[in-house]
Amino acid sequence: MRALRSAAGAFALWLGLAGLPAEAVECRDESYAGNRYAICEVDAATEELRLFLRDDSGRVMGHFSSIEQVLEAEGKTLAFATNAGMYHDDRSPVGLYVENGSQEMRLVTSAGPGNFGLVPNGVFCLRDGRADVFETLAFEKSGVSCTSATQSGPMLVIDGALHPKFLEDSTSRYIRNGVGTSADGRRVVFAISRNLVTFHAFGSLFRDHLNLPNALYFDGNISRLHAPELGRSDAGFMMGPVVGVVEAVDAQGSLLQN
Repeated sequence: MRALRSAAGAFALWLGLAGLPAEAVECRDESYAGNRYAICEVDAATEELRLFLRDDSGRVMGHFSSIEQVLEAEGKTLAFATNAGMYHDDRSPVGLYVENGSQEMRLVTSAGPGNFGLVPNGVFCLRDGRADVFETLAFEKSGVSCTSATQSGPMLVIDGALHPKFLEDSTSRYIRNGVGTSADGRRVVFAISRNLVTFHAFGSLFRDHLNLPNALYFDGNISRLHAPELGRSDAGFMMGPVVGVVEAVDAQGSLLQN
């Protein structure tokens, strides 16, 4: 009789959990090779990934809170967000930027100063049901059309290889954030370091720990994360492009089930 009651209780618990909305993004704090990271994973086939830069009036939003205000009018909220590529002083994108089919900045294929120009750099491309990181020249040749896209650099991992200019004994250490994608475009993993790391260590996280064939650097000390699951929403000066996962909410602000 006790076993039957236990089984019935477990079944009731399963029914209750089954009725809860699934998390749009799974975030966790994790350590790897002596460094600490916040890592957020998204299924691009089931979740709504978006890029954000300007509001309807053309003003740069620049803060997670500003994006939340815009989404509130749509009955939606940010489940996760992070800065998504380098920008000029006026917050306009340095390289390719496409948002919901509208291109603001063209693809930049030449080498140049700074991390963006440390070629090969790359493009984070959103399409229906998938997201991919492409090396810039490969992207240009592919003819792929992205619903939304942001260019940044350098590439961290290129077809399973670390960027050729990364040095294991480098002394250049910063807070860093970036994104990696699986070959099928479904698994998208964002990471931000919680301590200062080298490019080599950061690229190795994506290749050797997260097992992702391609990964792209977004930026350094300006990097910020909005991850309610971790109790974190970093504030500070205005950002340029931002990538986020959007979820619908009901009139009381509770998440709606997908």
